[in-house]
Amino acid sequence: MPIRETFWNIPQWAEIGQYILGLLSLLILIYGVVQRIRRWRQGQPENRSDQLLVRLKSLWVEGVLQARVTSDIYAGVMHLTIFWGMVVLFLGTVVATVDWDVTHLFFGFQFLTGGIYVIYELVLDIFGILLLVGLGMALYRRYIVRPGRLQNMPAGRLAWDDAYVLTMLVLITISGYLIEGLRIAVIRPDWAAWSPVGSAIASAFLALGDPTSRSLHLSLWTAHGLLSFMFIASVPYTKLFHLISTPVNIFFQSTKPVGALVPVRYSSGPGVQEWKNFTWKQILDFEACTRCGRCHDACSALGSCGLLSPRDLMIKLDQHVWERQNGKSLHGDVLSPEEIWACTTCRACSQVCPAYIDHVTTLVDLRRHLVDEGEMDGLLQEALTNLGRYGNSFGQSERMRARWTAGLEPAIKDIRKEPAEYLWFVGDYASYHAGMRDITRKTAEVFQKAGIDFGILYEAERNSGNDVRRVGEEGLFEMLVEKNLAVLDRCDYQSVVTTDPHSYNTLKNEYSTNGNGRHPVLHYGELLDRLLTAGQLKLSRKLDYTATYHDPCYLGRYNGVYDAPRRVISATGCKLVEMPRHGDRALCCGAGGGRIWMEEGPVLERSSEARIHEAVGQDGVQVLVTACPKDVAMYTDAVKTTGFADRLMVKELVELVHEAL
Repeated sequence: MPIRETFWNIPQWAEIGQYILGLLSLLILIYGVVQRIRRWRQGQPENRSDQLLVRLKSLWVEGVLQARVTSDIYAGVMHLTIFWGMVVLFLGTVVATVDWDVTHLFFGFQFLTGGIYVIYELVLDIFGILLLVGLGMALYRRYIVRPGRLQNMPAGRLAWDDAYVLTMLVLITISGYLIEGLRIAVIRPDWAAWSPVGSAIASAFLALGDPTSRSLHLSLWTAHGLLSFMFIASVPYTKLFHLISTPVNIFFQSTKPVGALVPVRYSSGPGVQEWKNFTWKQILDFEACTRCGRCHDACSALGSCGLLSPRDLMIKLDQHVWERQNGKSLHGDVLSPEEIWACTTCRACSQVCPAYIDHVTTLVDLRRHLVDEGEMDGLLQEALTNLGRYGNSFGQSERMRARWTAGLEPAIKDIRKEPAEYLWFVGDYASYHAGMRDITRKTAEVFQKAGIDFGILYEAERNSGNDVRRVGEEGLFEMLVEKNLAVLDRCDYQSVVTTDPHSYNTLKNEYSTNGNGRHPVLHYGELLDRLLTAGQLKLSRKLDYTATYHDPCYLGRYNGVYDAPRRVISATGCKLVEMPRHGDRALCCGAGGGRIWMEEGPVLERSSEARIHEAVGQDGVQVLVTACPKDVAMYTDAVKTTGFADRLMVKELVELVHEAL
């Protein structure tokens, strides 16, 4: 009867040695993991113990099923075959250990016998092949194809780390197959066909004869054991640690809305001055990074100026935490101010990260220190001064904020004086930017024709503070919030609507009286979609444009609003053609995170210009549609600098609706 002989052909000294080495490698593993955890705990406290069921579900979907990994088909197949091959082979080892060291020694029976055993052999053979396929794909991709996102990383211990992991897994898997093949070659069991790989290897060894096969089997068994124990012991000290840190990081991800930035922390000052100012979760972020480079490819700042790679940011910070005794300063030696200020806070990096690393929060914390030290360019300093003095970045009087309303009939309600169903929070760019005022008037006309009961705050409105906060000026953000809330609390309204995704995000996720059920916050694209669906807004003609749509970062990735603007575009009669990067993979325009207020500096290719090239590259596209005033400003300029002004029109979503009316 087929039965699992765990120590076939193994002398007692080798059997005893296996247990000793197994225990030693396990102790080294535990010690290394404990040291890692101790390092995390040196960071600042942060509560991540809420919503246990949500965290467990996320761990299952992303840590076990690896949903986000599979968004890249080649890398997804590669990673899943390696992951599940390792998991099943590991479980096979556990089952064999229990079969021999528990049930056999203590209870006198084995369960890996008969049909159970041959199925066990077949399953392990299949998953071992899957593991080798995945490893072959990984070797081919890393050392033959050599995609850019896996190359040119900061030097150090990483130079050998990836090669070590792949080499060890290949050697362990192949030596395991050879051991099985030699055992089958000697004992020639009836069930050999149930171990197809082992049988194929056995046929190659049959000519060697029994004594040679036995000696070779023992030698390979010893080498396989040593490699396996070395592999286990090295987990906390190599890239292999992501087997632990990545699932842990997924479990401890924030359960708050991604648009709600963590308030400033104070230690030696606001934000992060040195590594100890990071929270334990941020240090875990650094260690959870697998260096897959997805964030590297997605980063608009990297494509624009080449100064910031989210992947390299995590690597540098992880190395700095490991090597903090070398005397290097976090600001200056490890990271440059230019690198920190390059971020547009678009969240493309975090959106694609399979380890759920929060790059943006770390960068904002680093900025908070720079702001406190006054390390920012002159244009940004001027914008922040204007925001503090006038409540807008344009440096214009608050009395000019509602100048665009002049001549509109009927006059727009002053919601401070009379109630309305909707409070329209207009935003700075829609109010002050010369190129946006006509669009803002058209928005008001569309609202009026739809019969919406709405009003605005006139001169009492201030910048919502979304980008002020992401620049790192928390004190100014709090002042703007306080002034806006003071007037909002005195107004009588049911919902907030805004044409600015940046205002939409912070009003919805960071203001205490909005977005929590008391006063729902809508982007005007959502409101138009509702009105069209309900028949309250009727379009009189169909447009014949071929259009493509740009997803604003703070509307899409931050708040998940993708479909409503597209339904509005389709309702106007336009043919919608998607760009290659759309939805949650859309390219950032380059204006977010306060970048629109900063000096540009040397560029490789502006994000806005790259987006224009992407739009005109789609067959027949005549109109680039967006739903953000900042996008309109960026793309209107970019369509001129790229020379496509006579070929591509840039339009706000509401312009299509207004034209279709």
